[in-house]
Amino acid sequence: MNTISTLWQLDTLVRASDHLTNSTNEPLQLQNFIENQFLDCAHTPEWIDSPSPRSGKLLLKVPLSPPNVVDYAINVASRAFPAWSQTTPHERSDLLLRVASILEEKKDMFTVWESIDQGKTLFRARSEVDRSIEHFRYFAKYILHDESVVHLNKGTGDSTLTHEHRVPVGVYAIVTSSNMPLFLLTSKIAPCLAFGCTGVAKPSELTSMTAFLFGEVLRQAELPPGVMNIVFGNGTDTGSTLIGSPLVKGVSFCGAIETGIQIRKDTAADIHKHMSLEIRGSSPILVFGDVDVDEAVSAAAYAAFENSGQLCLGGSRIFVHKSIYRMFLLKFTRYVHSNYGLDKELGPIVFGEHYSKIRSHLVQAGEEHASVRTDSPVVQEEIFGPVATVLPFDTEEKAVKLCNNNSNGMGAVILTDDLARMSRVGEHLDAALVWGGCWLGRELGAGFSDIRATGTGQEGGTRSREIFTGLRAVHVPSY
Repeated sequence: MNTISTLWQLDTLVRASDHLTNSTNEPLQLQNFIENQFLDCAHTPEWIDSPSPRSGKLLLKVPLSPPNVVDYAINVASRAFPAWSQTTPHERSDLLLRVASILEEKKDMFTVWESIDQGKTLFRARSEVDRSIEHFRYFAKYILHDESVVHLNKGTGDSTLTHEHRVPVGVYAIVTSSNMPLFLLTSKIAPCLAFGCTGVAKPSELTSMTAFLFGEVLRQAELPPGVMNIVFGNGTDTGSTLIGSPLVKGVSFCGAIETGIQIRKDTAADIHKHMSLEIRGSSPILVFGDVDVDEAVSAAAYAAFENSGQLCLGGSRIFVHKSIYRMFLLKFTRYVHSNYGLDKELGPIVFGEHYSKIRSHLVQAGEEHASVRTDSPVVQEEIFGPVATVLPFDTEEKAVKLCNNNSNGMGAVILTDDLARMSRVGEHLDAALVWGGCWLGRELGAGFSDIRATGTGQEGGTRSREIFTGLRAVHVPSY
């Protein structure tokens, strides 16, 4: 029995755990998914050991895909593009709905392996799988109502009828990070397929399991061969080969700022490539003095520590009005100690190197006696873990300045009972997504566009359409 057949049967935590703890079983070896089939392991000369975030022991062996394998996947996607780009919206919509249906059927399996591979709690993993299913259903509907635009132009010269319509860009490189493996992968694959592009996806080598399983979903959904391929490997070798190919017409990325910068450098000469670089952030939470402090504490803790703080929209910087600052800090500390425990509400950090980085920030905070200034690296840098800083402010203007004095803010949370203030402050924050009195819930159609230095990412509805398509205007005489 091959790896995918084995995993397809391990759809409960008990079955998966029994398999992993059975000393007679070899470590699971993942396989590249190219042209609707899993590539034989003989084509993988080198492997990456992927440890379990919880135990540190070897969990998976992930292919370190060499350039010839990556090029093979890109060429396959390039050959598949002409036919796939000419399919009708209804054909693509049907395919997306088949993908969603299979994901729904195997939801428990994806939840279990997302939790095991990334370290997140089962509850958190289940919510991300649900959202992944929604990606395909949303875009399946969206493309059926995406209307073309016609203009009648009567100028000084000949009158023309102009027909504007969108055309797929071509082959896309999709590169995603380790914090929300399936969610991020599907948030990019779904619109890529919906708008008629083909692609090669490379998930993080630290969390490749659900991407591997998703290849089987695409196969069972009968996606035409070569339309979407999944290769595994690191960023330095596999990722660089992928994004640097002249056949790749666009890059959709989500991850750390250092990787985003490297992608910009590697593609600087490829001015034609469409780029969507979604950079992980460190978002602010504003707590005003008119709130119910207990409710604000609960909301702020949720935003700061969900998914162990490993969220692009996590609220790790908490600014509290001075009138309630001491009370808030006391209650917040007690609440976190009581409600966020390891292997209950919090899972482990996904890999050791990042854990060490987080620890270094905590050591620095200790050296500063936990009394950090707003210019401290503990406040300014993207920690991306279960760490929050709590600082006071005195005026609304000062609060906005504190929030905007950091280029890492992708989102923001405003906690106040004053709806006018909520709206006023929200309009002045440099954040792509702003929540008032709540956090994380959002409608996919609203989407977002990175506003400041967090990146060039766009997502959702028309924003995704702009990433994966180009605008063509056809002019004909008007009589």
